[in-house]
Amino acid sequence: MAVKEEVTAATEKFIRVQRVFVNHLDSYSSGNIGKFLSNCVVGASLEEITEEEEEEDENKSTMPEASSAKLKEGMFQIVGTLSKLESVRPDFALETYDVISREDLLMRLLECDVIVYNITENPQQAEEAIWAVSALNEEVNHFEKRKVFILVSTVMTWARSKPLDADDSEIPFTEEDYRRRKPHPNFLDHINAEKMVLKFGKKAKKLTTYVVAAGLQYGVEEGILHYFFKIAWLGEVPALPVFGDGTNVIPAIHVLDLAGVIQNIIDHVPKLHYLVAVDESVHTLEDLVKCISKNTGPGKIQKIPKENAFLTKDLTQECLDHLLVNLRMEALFVKENFNIRWVAQTGFVENINNILKEYKQSRRLLPIKICILGPPAVGKSSIAEALSKHYKLHHIKLKDVISEAIAKLEAIVTPKDEGEEEEEGEEEEEENVEDAQELLDGIKENMEQNAGRLEDQYIIRFIKEKVKSMPCRNQGYILDGFPKTYDQAKDLFNQFVCALDASDEFLKERVMNLPESIVAGTHYSQDRFLRALSNYRDLNTEDETVLNYFDEIEIHPIHIDVGKLEDSQNRLAIKQLIKEIGEPRNYGLTDEEKAEEERRAAEERLAREMMEEAEREHKEAMEMAEKMARWEEWNKRLEEVKREERELLEAQSIPLRNYLMTHVMPTLMQGLNECCKVRPDDPVDFLAEYLFKNNPEMQ
Repeated sequence: MAVKEEVTAATEKFIRVQRVFVNHLDSYSSGNIGKFLSNCVVGASLEEITEEEEEEDENKSTMPEASSAKLKEGMFQIVGTLSKLESVRPDFALETYDVISREDLLMRLLECDVIVYNITENPQQAEEAIWAVSALNEEVNHFEKRKVFILVSTVMTWARSKPLDADDSEIPFTEEDYRRRKPHPNFLDHINAEKMVLKFGKKAKKLTTYVVAAGLQYGVEEGILHYFFKIAWLGEVPALPVFGDGTNVIPAIHVLDLAGVIQNIIDHVPKLHYLVAVDESVHTLEDLVKCISKNTGPGKIQKIPKENAFLTKDLTQECLDHLLVNLRMEALFVKENFNIRWVAQTGFVENINNILKEYKQSRRLLPIKICILGPPAVGKSSIAEALSKHYKLHHIKLKDVISEAIAKLEAIVTPKDEGEEEEEGEEEEEENVEDAQELLDGIKENMEQNAGRLEDQYIIRFIKEKVKSMPCRNQGYILDGFPKTYDQAKDLFNQFVCALDASDEFLKERVMNLPESIVAGTHYSQDRFLRALSNYRDLNTEDETVLNYFDEIEIHPIHIDVGKLEDSQNRLAIKQLIKEIGEPRNYGLTDEEKAEEERRAAEERLAREMMEEAEREHKEAMEMAEKMARWEEWNKRLEEVKREERELLEAQSIPLRNYLMTHVMPTLMQGLNECCKVRPDDPVDFLAEYLFKNNPEMQ
């Protein structure tokens, strides 16, 4: 007993230092493997899974929660590289390395107990995996304890293997047949890496190596199959494409089940070094695509030539190789020896509901369901239109729903040409025609009895069918002005209720100011508008109103008084609603939309710059003109000042001139003349004496 306790204590001590390296933690496959392992207690897979635990697992979400980097004792400590510089370190990772030299990377690998190299998504990682295992092999003599190296490869290294039985091609390959495997021509690097990893594992006791040949990985945010999920969810195509005849069998595995296989390898350290990781299904490409189309898409598929598949820009050559492979495989060793808490053991099709739930949660593709209520002319449709564009939701108008439903029924009852009908399901189609005809007759009779209006039973039926349609279930919807009554509201579910309102005076003035072109043919004509407004007020003064119902079920309406906002374009109301509803829950902009957005932004920036340049030039021209005007004014005033000074000087000099001309100039001129006649030696003295002698006042 004491020996057993010592062993247990030693095991617990060992458990606390389990450090696992996983390459490219920011990729789909490695990221989910790393996240899964970060939530696992080391050694947990050594214990048998009880029936109670299996039931608990079924009730729990299949998606692993992202644990903190500060991990609990006994959990795997995850470290690894990132494939992109801009990638954010995953929450579950203790350390990540983006730009790192081979020398530094080797030092990090030597610190780990387990090294997992995943080459299923990036073929260039095959070369790095070979380097890593060879570098570790060179250092093996310095290992304090055994290290485990796991290469996660792909079943594409088996793609061209000859059947085990020429007469029976349905016999699956197992791990025991790995020496007979023949790779797809595009996966030669992968099989080379597999061989090198197995080779180094045979040489050293302290370096145990494994190769896991994984099937096409699916689940969580989806890998290669994401292409089909996305176009199905967006609902922009009438049918999902199937490349070729679609009869090729594709070995597959849920990415979390693959992580479970890796967990078991780490815990069990099995003697078999080459393992196959696939689920128990035998699904064809057609099975997979049809299942996706039925459960989240248009429900139809369309077979296209294989050659056309290569024109699909969202699928790489490697992805297409996986989708076009025809291979039957069975993971016998995994099934018989490992304790895996399977997420999708029976395969993709059988577990599609859980897979869809994972897909929508991981990518935050959660539908937003809104209804906008309010009196006529309050701006419901314009606000609904703006919100539907912002959130990429389906704008549901009652009139359109009724027209669409009637048109659909008429299309069903209209006789089809011979050859259009398929033999399969003919009886069911006949029943549908009878039901559709009966419903159509009932609608027409009801409309005749109610002056063109439909009773609630038909309206609610059509609205229910619309909101339960696949596009509305995927993206969500905005109900424009519906439900109108308490009873109608009881049959519908919404996440957000926007209650718009305004005073009657405000609404009347708004309608009066509408252009005649908009009013024509609508209920905004004076009599119809006033009647509609009166009906709305009557319906919303009783105890059982639509808003009361939503309050009762804890969906409290967002009240906005449009009249107080004083915004004819409803921009403030839209802004407030977006703030209340939150961020969009969809794929965001497509590449084309991003390009269009960038082009528009560039055009707006250019227009803004041109406007700013024009404003600057205009401002400079105005300043220059003002400066010139000021200069001219200054010059004019300067000339005026000079003229005034001259006139002043002239005015001031007149008395002096008069005085000189009267009293000085006559005598002075006579003296000068006399001086010229005599020409004395000292003219100045002569002139002075002359003036003194001849001064009129002295005489």
